[in-house]
Amino acid sequence: MPTALVTGAAGFIGSYVCRRFLDEGWRVIGLDCLSDYYDVTLKERREAMLNQSADYRSVHDLVETPGLLMSLFAEEKPDVVVHLAAQAGVRYSIDNPRAYLESNIIGTFELLEAARAHPPKHMLLASTSSAYGANTEMPYRENVRADHQMSFYAATKKSTESMAHSYAHLFDLPITMFRFFTVYGPWGRPDMALFKFTKNILEDKPIDVYNFGDMKRDFTYVVDLVEAIWLLVSAVPVRPEDGVVPEGDSLSPVAPFRVVNIGNSNAVQLTDFIEAIETATGKTAQKNLMPMQAGDVPATWADASLLRSLTGYAPTTDVPAGVAAFVDWYRDYYQV
Repeated sequence: MPTALVTGAAGFIGSYVCRRFLDEGWRVIGLDCLSDYYDVTLKERREAMLNQSADYRSVHDLVETPGLLMSLFAEEKPDVVVHLAAQAGVRYSIDNPRAYLESNIIGTFELLEAARAHPPKHMLLASTSSAYGANTEMPYRENVRADHQMSFYAATKKSTESMAHSYAHLFDLPITMFRFFTVYGPWGRPDMALFKFTKNILEDKPIDVYNFGDMKRDFTYVVDLVEAIWLLVSAVPVRPEDGVVPEGDSLSPVAPFRVVNIGNSNAVQLTDFIEAIETATGKTAQKNLMPMQAGDVPATWADASLLRSLTGYAPTTDVPAGVAAFVDWYRDYYQV
């Protein structure tokens, strides 16, 4: 039975990833600190469902704890690592940047050091579409330069890409970095727009709509995202022997390292997203129109052609269907 180590296992995306590996017959080691950044009960409920499997081992600790990951790697010798643990949120990084330094950068360093000592067959590390920063040429392609991050959150995630590349080069560690594009769906994070909008609309409270609604996002349904991650597990990058990278690939010329967008390849206007929530809830939103928040960007849009070429897969869930699934879950979970 192959073993996967998933960090951030009780998180929104992490819990789905763990479940997919378990369903595929893997043993899963799930690491999560159950931080109080948002409602811990939600994380505990996700984890409880995973703990129903005899093939799941739960570990509670911080990824940045010195020696923790080294010990886990030595003990479990994971075949595949999916690193999702991170301090998330663009806006919170303005108020508490140290949390991002410790979790995102130091935590990833601890992971890379453990992998250096006990190399897995493939490591897949989460980055973000926010890494594209001030780039305005869309859709975003993995092989364009991304040097001007707009938030400290994005800066820490881009830093982890650079760190991972150096370890891939120096120690021949196969690493895939995936850049997420606005993931949403059932069991989502309460700090994200869909969760907050749905809650307030159902409670007849106004919603804050930034940049006066003139924003676009490439919304990616969580089940589609996890399917892409699962398929990328088998797309192990290799170092090009001649240093020549195939056209359209983001493969490093000097390392077994690649960056892959995971997005729906469709930039949706925020107002249309809100309309989908209104349709699913059967209620009209009260909109509090506000200027752009610091660190945010007006639009994201993925070119997911590399994902398709590597896996043959492209996300397909449209916003109305994905939002309806979330609202159904929300009503059931909160009994509203």
